[in-house]
Amino acid sequence: MPFAQNTRRFPSWPIRYNHNSMPRFVFLAMMLAVSAAAAQKKPVTVDAAAAARERKDVPSAPIWAPGGARFVYTQDGKAWLYDIPSRTRRKLFALPALSDVAVKAPSPRAFDWRNRNVREKQIQWLPSGNALLVEAGGDLFLFRLALGSYTRLTATAEVEGDPQVSPDGRRVSFRRAHELFVLELATGKVTQLTASSSETVWNAELDWVYPEELDLGTAHWWSPDSTRVAYLQFDVSRQAIYPHASLLGLDPVYEPQRYPRAGTPNAGVRLGVVPATGGPTRWMNTGDTLDRLLARVQWLPDSNSIAAVTLNRVQNRLDLISADAASGASRLLLRETSPDWVNVSDDLHFLPGRDEFLWSSERDGFRHLYVYTLDGKLARRLTTGDWEVSEVTCVNPAKGEVYYTARMESPLEDHLYVVGINGGAPRRLSVAGRTHAISMSEGAEYYLDSASSLTDPPRRTIHRSDGSELAVFTEADRKPIEEYEILPAEIVRVKAQDGASLYARLIKPAGFSGEKKYPAIVMVYGGPHAQAVRNAWAGVNFDQALAHRGFVVWQLDNRGSAGRGHAWEAALYRRLGARELEDQLAGVKHLISMGVVDPARIGIHGWSYGGFVTLYALLNAPETFKAGAAGAPVTDWRMYDTIYTERYLGLPAENEKGYQASSVIHSAAKLKGALLLLHNLEDDNVVFQHTLRMADELQRASKPFEMMLYPQKKHGVSGTAYKHLLETVASFFERRL
Repeated sequence: MPFAQNTRRFPSWPIRYNHNSMPRFVFLAMMLAVSAAAAQKKPVTVDAAAAARERKDVPSAPIWAPGGARFVYTQDGKAWLYDIPSRTRRKLFALPALSDVAVKAPSPRAFDWRNRNVREKQIQWLPSGNALLVEAGGDLFLFRLALGSYTRLTATAEVEGDPQVSPDGRRVSFRRAHELFVLELATGKVTQLTASSSETVWNAELDWVYPEELDLGTAHWWSPDSTRVAYLQFDVSRQAIYPHASLLGLDPVYEPQRYPRAGTPNAGVRLGVVPATGGPTRWMNTGDTLDRLLARVQWLPDSNSIAAVTLNRVQNRLDLISADAASGASRLLLRETSPDWVNVSDDLHFLPGRDEFLWSSERDGFRHLYVYTLDGKLARRLTTGDWEVSEVTCVNPAKGEVYYTARMESPLEDHLYVVGINGGAPRRLSVAGRTHAISMSEGAEYYLDSASSLTDPPRRTIHRSDGSELAVFTEADRKPIEEYEILPAEIVRVKAQDGASLYARLIKPAGFSGEKKYPAIVMVYGGPHAQAVRNAWAGVNFDQALAHRGFVVWQLDNRGSAGRGHAWEAALYRRLGARELEDQLAGVKHLISMGVVDPARIGIHGWSYGGFVTLYALLNAPETFKAGAAGAPVTDWRMYDTIYTERYLGLPAENEKGYQASSVIHSAAKLKGALLLLHNLEDDNVVFQHTLRMADELQRASKPFEMMLYPQKKHGVSGTAYKHLLETVASFFERRL
């Protein structure tokens, strides 16, 4: 159901005229005063949008203590402890203070192109719940809560990365350079577990593409009994090298990055198990180490076996295998296949004492939950329907419950549900009319719920596992609403050409008049694993800044986007660009029919995949889009990374026509509208080569265009340059539309 259009609202208290108690002129004077107060709100500007994005005072996600009655979080560089029973919080330490006493590592010889999705834990609890392990400045510290003081565990000029506390709390594993080490907390003794690394062989260290496209955050795992450590070894010697260079200094600096592009070799990856006290590594038999992807690793509760999720190269077959940690011998537990691709999730949970495990699958077009026995037989299905499970938030075998978030009522809202491990009807725990982000304690006793809607900023509350609210952790921040004129956002349902429902978000410009026709900017991402249109708070952002500068702002989730199930997403298989544009054009047609925009003044803007869709739309629908700002666009999918590209397009040698049709550089001569290209010179994700080749083709075709480059070493633009980026885009559309 489409949400009703939001109108500008007066303050939340009711104002009603009662002729028996108030003279009419007094009432009118009050209403004028309220209107004047609303008019005094500031417009959202580019400066305000940039500042809101760079805020550092928002509490982090909770780090739950053993037992689940407390959690640590960080805010403004400080670590805080929140105690749920007493509803109190106290400051523990300042992270910069620990970094200041850490031994400063020498400047590296080459820039470290570590992926942004590597999830190294800066703070983690010891199992006793009495102390915290903290990584700061490349050193490790032990902070004891009762004493309120810390002990430095390492003091080397080398960085101790990816630290992990053993389940028994006696040791800490970490990576130093390309090797794996273990430190005994009681004695301070450090044992090196691996010694086979080189410049191209990395132990317990991820390459760039695995965390980026498989969302794998670490490369080593403790066994539940703390006697062994499993780890991945990456051989990146066959991966292609992209020749980044830093050009800001007097002398250029060569900064190469291992970057496997479509059709070229991936890293060779194998899974090993090593004793925590040192000794030889036992390698697990997981199949071909070159053309198979090792997507997930997890110990079974008995510590004797280790499970691995593997994929063939084009990712249309997924195997869950179990390997014997002592011998390395493996067996197949289950296999998922698909005519297009199989998505990987984190929903694998082995159930102690039940000889069963929880699994999720998209085999019927929507992700749902299943229970299997350890011999790989399906025991029962827990969820079903034309809606998808988003993620499992917690499994509590003792209570026989599975908690998960899903879009059961609407694809526009995530809610928290609980279902019995033995089956039964799911029960919703969260409040309707909002989108919920859930963080649940390990024992499922409590959870933190961050809930928001189009009209309400996030409110973070603490709940019992039955859904009852215990406390407000952070009240909704209404300062932006009080300070700025946040223009209403409206959810609009659009019919695609085949009758399918598409969802879009519409923001009308400040001072909107139904008598005028406005220029419009279509904001787009359009690619898989992303959903832009939801019943969630957006606040002070670039969309609002553009609307305050006189634009209608429109964003639509086309076929291929997330939240609607795998069958919806798989419409892009083997050909990128065409289906996305078809749905976007249906959205623009609907927008024009609403009578609010000038059809001759429609622009489009997106970043990354959205940059690709921007170029594709500008070149293939010039009668609709008169201007486009393409940020970090993929212009030829043969130059993008292996795991992402081959999942959707297959191998270049097997789908040459698909790659050709999905490329925009071959259509440069078709450009008719105004184009602005934007890119970081050292983008590690969509490398600058994409924009450079597009510019070359446009120049060869004698097509004018504009370009703005930034020198940052990442995919997005941030800091003070972000404000420059927003102003560049806004000014471009003002001039062109």
